[in-house]
This record gives sequence, structure tokens and C-alpha cells, in this order.
Amino acid sequence: MEFLNATYLALFLIISIGFIIGNIKIKGISLDISAIIFVALLFGHLGVSLPDILQKIGLILFIYTIGLQAGPGFFDSFKENGKNLVIIATIVVFSAAFITFLSIQFLEIDKSIAIGLMAGALTSTPGLATAIDVTQSSLASIGYGIAYPFGVIGVILFVKLYPKLFKINIDKEEAEYEKKVNGIHDIITRCNFKVENEGVIDRTIDDLQIRAMTKGVVSRVLHNSEAFVPKKETVLHKGDYIRVVGTEDALKRVELLIGPKSDIEISLGEEFVVQSYLVTKTELVNKTLGELNFKVNYNATITRIRRSGIDLSPNSTLKLQIGDKLMISSYKNSVSRISELLGDNKSQLSDTNFFPLALGIVIGILVGGVSIAFGDAFTFNLGLTGGVLIVAMVLGRIGKTGNVLWVMSGNSNQLLRQFGLMLFLAVVGTNAGATLVETYSQYGIKLFLIGGLITFVPMVLAAIVARMFFKINILTLLGTLTGSMTSTPGLAALDTMTKTDAPSLAYATVYPIAMVLLIICTQILGLLF
Repeated sequence: MEFLNATYLALFLIISIGFIIGNIKIKGISLDISAIIFVALLFGHLGVSLPDILQKIGLILFIYTIGLQAGPGFFDSFKENGKNLVIIATIVVFSAAFITFLSIQFLEIDKSIAIGLMAGALTSTPGLATAIDVTQSSLASIGYGIAYPFGVIGVILFVKLYPKLFKINIDKEEAEYEKKVNGIHDIITRCNFKVENEGVIDRTIDDLQIRAMTKGVVSRVLHNSEAFVPKKETVLHKGDYIRVVGTEDALKRVELLIGPKSDIEISLGEEFVVQSYLVTKTELVNKTLGELNFKVNYNATITRIRRSGIDLSPNSTLKLQIGDKLMISSYKNSVSRISELLGDNKSQLSDTNFFPLALGIVIGILVGGVSIAFGDAFTFNLGLTGGVLIVAMVLGRIGKTGNVLWVMSGNSNQLLRQFGLMLFLAVVGTNAGATLVETYSQYGIKLFLIGGLITFVPMVLAAIVARMFFKINILTLLGTLTGSMTSTPGLAALDTMTKTDAPSLAYATVYPIAMVLLIICTQILGLLF
């Protein structure tokens, strides 16, 4: 195996074999990218080692891109599900701490080793650092090393097998999640109406304040068999027809204001066009539709905005983001000007500026290194992972600061995330594989079983409580469990099972909370014995 001492060869060989094995399906179950860690365990056992710096780089890239993706939806998710998700995270961490307490009290496991087992079972490096600091013993590292492999593998297997064991249809869960998300934003549709109500006849659209009163957008008017894009000063006459785009509630209000619905077709003339435009100019990020004033400047009407697979109803206060797709009705001679304004360049979405990426990571590392002292009892910091995750979520929410664009396109985000994850899994696996047999021969199966219990029991307990009392979507639940277990590989395994961002949002919601709770429990266990 001497030829494998070439780090770059071993790294890409592990990744290649991992992808081959990951694509193998047995009864519909596959390991996907998570197979890399199992291949790495074998290579580690055979004496292959990879530089730890690769693990750090991979972890940073993976966590940072997760944070950027989760940031825009994190606060809405926390507002809606935060309480329940925090309860689940608390159940996971407290039950893990309780099992650790029992192992010290009744199985006579050394305190330092037991606390290390808890940190390893929950794959928490900050937890290990706290354990070593509290116990002032290197034995915590031994406990961590014993429990860590199953802590990684156990969570991966749990999230992969849980839907199969309980016969949960992932596609159905995805559909329900997307329906719920769309329900939050309301589905946008369109309808035609006949102008009949006496109160609106011979009055302009501006006078009627249709958008303000109904939240619907008048995109077309048919008058004397001629269809056109309306202006503010367009007068509605008796017998005219209008097309309105909006939510179901908005369209009901329009019907009350204007008149009955109609099946008549309102086709624009050859001089009009309705098409979509991509927002690719960075200077437009965080600009509101009111500031751009399409109606006055381009005699154009924005009928809907599609963002991350969701249709949004346009309003003057809505802020634009990179990658937004605007459906606009306008005169043909305005198309080039609108396109120039918005950018409308798909190739720009695949370009990645590495300066914001590097700067954001630097800020995250610095934030993670800040320690807060709570008297003489203990100090707390977010650590590398927590600092990078929280900063990435904040920057993802902000979107842009001055000329610095923090967010990136979905394809760029996915590429960096996968690359970081491959590095992380390869190094974690080889490190764990190097000591797996030696640790087992030295301590026997007892500590392995305790570590396995600390990993497995909290997840099962939390899953039962969540499904019985909270009725949480399975994707959100599994994301919550991986976040509560502070398991990045677990999230990686889950990430390949769905196209939605449900797991990432749940993970990002509970991860910081779980990390704080784990550190507090570690401190308490250290003080009890």
C-alpha cells in the first residue's frame, strides 16, 4: 500500500470508490456520497492518512454553503417551527447527557472517558474541547475516539433507514412540504373579469387603487376588441375586460370591486409581449420594486416573481434577489431596456466571486473564536462550525453589503458544498479507521455499546415524541435530528435524499442551540463528579 502514501492519490481514490459504491442501490436504499466515509474507514485501517487541514477546509466550505442557503428562510422557519424544533433538540442532548450520567454512576465508567463518549457520540468537536477543559484529562479524547465512528455512521444509517423501516414516502413528504411552503406565500394565479360595477365605470386604474385595495395586479385590458398593457391613467369603461394576477383572496376582492369573472380570452396584440427576465445584476440586490417603478419607466407590468421555486405576488416593498425570475408584460420596444436593467444573463449565475466567500469565512472563523465568560464557572464560544454557520446564515439573509454580494447561485453553492463534503468525509473516515481496531482491542465492546446507546437512543426518543405530538414533516424531523446530533455527515446523507431545503433549514435552526446545550451539559457533568 506504499503507493497510497501520496496524499492526493489516496484522497481521490477514496472519493472515486465512494461514489461507485454510493450509487449502488439495494432495495431502493443507497449511501450516495456518504459511502465515502465507509471507504475512508477501510483505507484508514490500512494505514492511509490524510492531512487534517483538508478536513477543516471541507467542513468550512460545507457548513458555509449550508448557511448561505438556509439563511433567507431560517428566520421564517424559526418563527413557525422554532419552539417544537428546540424541544426536539433539548430531548436529544438531555437524554444523551442522562445516559452518560448513568454510565458514570452505575457502570463505573471513568468520568473523563464517559464525557468524551458523549462528545464523540454527538460528533461534537466543541463538546470534546469543553470535555478536556472540564476534566483536565486526555482520557476524554479516548472516549471521543471510541464513540465518534458510530456517532458518524449511526446517524447516517438512521436517516437512511428510518423512512424505509416506517414505510414513509419521501416524495409525498416533499410534496407536503412544498405545499406548506407555497401556502405560506400563497399560490399566484390569474383570472379575467368584466367591468360591470357602477362604482368603477369611467374611472382610471390609479383612481381605483386596484393593487392597494385588492393586492391584485391588472396586467391586461380589453377595450373595443383591442387588448393592451394598462397604464395608471387607463380608464375602465362598462363592458371592458381586465386580466388580474394575484392570490385567490386577491382575485375574490377584485371580483367584488370590478365585476364577474369571465372566460373571454384577452390576447395582446403583436406589439406586446409577456416574458420572463432573470435578475443577474448585483446592484439590484435589495432594491425594491417601488424604486425601479416599471410602470412609469418602462410602461411594463410585473405579474409575478418566481424565487427558489415559489411564486411571489409583486408589491412595491418586495426586495429583489439574485436569481429572481420576473414575469413582465410590456411593449416589445421595452424588452431590451428591461433586459439591460435586470441583467437577464444566465451565464452570470454560474460565475462565483471568491472574495465574498473568503471574507465571509474569515468573519465566521473570527466570530467562532470569540469566548464569553460566565463568571468563573465556564467560558463559551461557538467554535469553528458554529461561528461559520451563524455568520453564513446572517450574510445569506442580508444578501448584499455595498458592492459585496454574499449570496451565490444555486449551482455554485451545490458544487462548493459537494466538494467540501467530499474532503470532510474522506479525512474523518481515515482518522477514525486508523484507531478503530486498536481501541476495540484495548477497551473491549463495553464502551462501544455505551457510545452506540448515546448516539441511538436520543434519536429514537426524539423521533417518537416528534411524530406523536408535533406531527412534523419527516424531512424537517430528520434535519432537526442531524442538527441536534451536530452531525454534518448525517445532514450530508439526508441532503442527497431530497431536492427541498427542509433538512438544511431544520439543521441550521437547531444546530447552534444543540451545541450550546451540549456544552452546558458537559460542564454540569464535569462539576457533578
